[in-house]
Amino acid sequence: MEERKERRDKSTSWSSYRTQLKAIRHWGLADPADLSKITQATLVVNGDHDRMVPTPNSIELARRLPKSKLIIYPDAGHGGIFQHYETFVNDVNKFLEQN
Repeated sequence: MEERKERRDKSTSWSSYRTQLKAIRHWGLADPADLSKITQATLVVNGDHDRMVPTPNSIELARRLPKSKLIIYPDAGHGGIFQHYETFVNDVNKFLEQN
């Protein structure tokens, strides 16, 4: 992560961090967006043990998108597409061929 030695990003200030947390909280309490108008086929992928994007959220997202396909990779966390990269590539190619 620290390979780049020059022109590195500045550290996030505590003020920015707190502001971001407030924005996330506000967004999380808002009414859900109407996704039924999205007509593009959508592939929703997650691991079954994702702590960053809880798996039930992906299930709900796929349920709310009219033309979605949901894939949950077993024994996988937030990096499920990397843990199951060969299967993921095949799944994406198949999804793209069908849509």
